[in-house]
Amino acid sequence: MFSWICTTYFAGFPVLVIFLLTLFTGLFVPESAWADIYRYEDPDGVVHFTDSPTDKKFKIFLKDLRKDRQLRTRFRTATNVNPQEFEHLIKASSAKYGVSPALVRAVIQAESGYNPNAVSRAGASGLMQLMPGTAKSLNVSNSFDPKQNVDGGVRYLKFLLDTFKGDVSLALAAYNAGLSKVARYGGIPPYQETQTYVNRVLANMQAN
Repeated sequence: MFSWICTTYFAGFPVLVIFLLTLFTGLFVPESAWADIYRYEDPDGVVHFTDSPTDKKFKIFLKDLRKDRQLRTRFRTATNVNPQEFEHLIKASSAKYGVSPALVRAVIQAESGYNPNAVSRAGASGLMQLMPGTAKSLNVSNSFDPKQNVDGGVRYLKFLLDTFKGDVSLALAAYNAGLSKVARYGGIPPYQETQTYVNRVLANMQAN
């Protein structure tokens, strides 16, 4: 596992130099070593960088786009998909549970890119990326069956929307990070992945 920490005074070491250092460092490490870079500025004005944060004070500074691109390739493009193929399922489940079809489309787009065979590294699967435990609780026996997956996913969205009294942002945060995390933080958790997810789905929803 590649790990490094760069500590310097911000005024004496511009962000551009740090970016170039990160870029050139990345050119000479193996694929397995790619990682996000985190930043923390201490009370003395010293800026610390690491790819293995050991303290919550470190915040994401530079996303490893190569890693994300590799994940998307493996995660979403296994088959050629046509969103219209699933439109009747979306409309039927949306009407059945009283959830906006635009929201369902936006979630599917963000979760799987309309790939019914998508599987995440965490084990979520299908169009709406149901985790095994969630699928079981929703009586979804086959998450790769689009009809079961969409019905279960929309039913779960309805449960979250009811739980948060119609607050779409909180429901989406819970869909991504889990209900317990939203309850713990009293709102959208301070995870970049979850915050980006909520914003992406809301943007997709407006486009639908």
